[in-house]
Amino acid sequence: MKAIYHLFEPGILRWVIGALVVALLLLLASVAAACPTCKEGLAQNDPQGRAIAAGYYYSILFMMSMPYLVLGTFASVAYYTIRRARQANAAVEGPQSDA
Repeated sequence: MKAIYHLFEPGILRWVIGALVVALLLLLASVAAACPTCKEGLAQNDPQGRAIAAGYYYSILFMMSMPYLVLGTFASVAYYTIRRARQANAAVEGPQSDA
């Protein structure tokens, strides 16, 4: 790697690596774009394909609900922890009298 690095200027090497990364991403994007069309093709032609398409549907719903469930769980745990701490703190201090 050191010999290749000295053959090119650092700026040129960065451009070459950046161009390779972009080209790779563009090639992978065309493969990823085929998934929805495959799903539609399966659902139209084959009864078993309809089951696979339904599986896609439920997996999408599952993936969409997970962030809300995780956030809701953490928020609930934080709320109940703070609530218990306030109740414990109030029990230790006891009733305060203004007189």
